[in-house]
Amino acid sequence: MTTQTTTVPAYAAPAAKAPLERTTIPRRAVGEHDVLIDIKYAGICHSDIHQARDGWGEGIFPMVPGHEIAGVVTEVGTGVTRFAVGDRVGVGCMVDSCRVCDNCKAGLQQYCTNGNVLTYNALDKNGEPTYGGYSTHIVVDEAFTVRIPDGLSLDVAAPLLCAGITTYSPLRHWNAGPGKKVAVVGLGGLGHMAVKIASALGAEVTVLSQSLRKKDDGLSLGAQHYYATSDDATFEALAGTFDLIVSTVSAPLPLDRFLGMLKTDGAMVNVGAPEEPVSLNLFSLIGGRRTLAGSGIGGIPETQEMLDFCAEHGLGAEIELIRADQINEAYERVLRSDVRYRFVIDTATI
Repeated sequence: MTTQTTTVPAYAAPAAKAPLERTTIPRRAVGEHDVLIDIKYAGICHSDIHQARDGWGEGIFPMVPGHEIAGVVTEVGTGVTRFAVGDRVGVGCMVDSCRVCDNCKAGLQQYCTNGNVLTYNALDKNGEPTYGGYSTHIVVDEAFTVRIPDGLSLDVAAPLLCAGITTYSPLRHWNAGPGKKVAVVGLGGLGHMAVKIASALGAEVTVLSQSLRKKDDGLSLGAQHYYATSDDATFEALAGTFDLIVSTVSAPLPLDRFLGMLKTDGAMVNVGAPEEPVSLNLFSLIGGRRTLAGSGIGGIPETQEMLDFCAEHGLGAEIELIRADQINEAYERVLRSDVRYRFVIDTATI
């Protein structure tokens, strides 16, 4: 068991809005219940960009983003029981929680009432900054590590640790399945996984995108229908249609128009998080007993369930593999929606 802090290569933003650059960071010693993971791949999530550029508030710098981590266990602590050296594992958006609140006890660590510890841009229980997956190694408690099934390649599995679970959780919670009409707003990193998962659950899936530019992709991913929201006729044609709308976009939407697409008792769930406030006329909810909701990631048990589901149905992310020195370019391309559909860093290039 490692008895001292080690230093590993990483890519970090030295300050808010600054380009990411190669550096080194400390990783804690492997404790009794820790695993040391040799990171093979790390996905680039839009939330990495929000945080590296202080879009969601003041960040902790230098910042090493990355919470879509896939790799292999290379060392385990003396008390580890769930993993062994050589196991294929993943780490998502959090690396600890209080573990004693009602939500944590229920496996809903993402809603820890005392505050969970995020994989990066956070302080751990010792007050030290956490650093994410844009690095070669990470040390994580086994309780916040999940197993990647053999049926999933590590490169396409990495984005499932955020994009996959962020969409799987609301689809399961709001009972997407046979007989249900589900709309996915936005066909990006989250949206393309929402389409794949909703389709695999047996729902009738519609993509609502700004244009028809990605229509062929949407249909090939499992959607039955595809509409452009830039066309006013879309909102008229689809009024009262959906049981569930999952919005994956991180820009403000005209919520009242989208809520009008819901059936009575339908729900619109937001998993994308705009930096700006949004407005709402409450009559859009009252008129059809509709629900406007939000959803975060999933807890550790549900994340494992999602990975097993994706392996069973052959669902990996659609990725573009990049070198670490392409991260800054990739950020700009994400902002231009110029990726189909998730950048993944080959961490051997760090």
